[in-house]
Amino acid sequence: MSPGPALEKFNDPRKLPACEAYPAKRCSPSGSVHFMSQTVEWATPQDYFDKVNAEFGPFTLDVCATPQNAKCAEFFTAEQDGLRQEWAPRRCWMNPPYGRVIGDWMRKAYEESKRGATVACLVPARTDTRWWHDYAMKGQIRFIRGRLKFGAGKANAPFPSALIVFTENPSRLGAAHLVRGTQHGVVGDQNEGNKQ
Repeated sequence: MSPGPALEKFNDPRKLPACEAYPAKRCSPSGSVHFMSQTVEWATPQDYFDKVNAEFGPFTLDVCATPQNAKCAEFFTAEQDGLRQEWAPRRCWMNPPYGRVIGDWMRKAYEESKRGATVACLVPARTDTRWWHDYAMKGQIRFIRGRLKFGAGKANAPFPSALIVFTENPSRLGAAHLVRGTQHGVVGDQNEGNKQ
């Protein structure tokens, strides 16, 4: 059975779509580039985590991690399902799966902050989404200048990122107080050559 004309053109290496050069992006059968990742897991860059941990930590719980990318001694894996666990009253780090379930993670982070947790969330800056308006806007927001390099990636992420901090205890916000629902500066230049 033939894969069909739209897919057959990929059998000829001279006709590979532009997105083949960007493994973090997914190709459609038409060959167009979509800024959608092949994975929902984006490992937190250690240097970025260290900066945020120094300001808002020390974090004691990574609420959605793997043993290979956990940023805290205590962490929840996919099998443990951090959405079903209690986070409060700890200081939590959250770099959630960036797929359709991100809204569930943001709701959980917000709800746990109401129970006494401080939750720092590294998320894509998707200001046009429902989860952003329903939950991120209730936290303290910092947009990150430049694009992060997640995990062992050699290229910058194909999306901008933001740090959202949920807490009911403003004394936990560290030296630079953030304004609820608005930007108050940026957290570091992630790539001096990538001014966007």
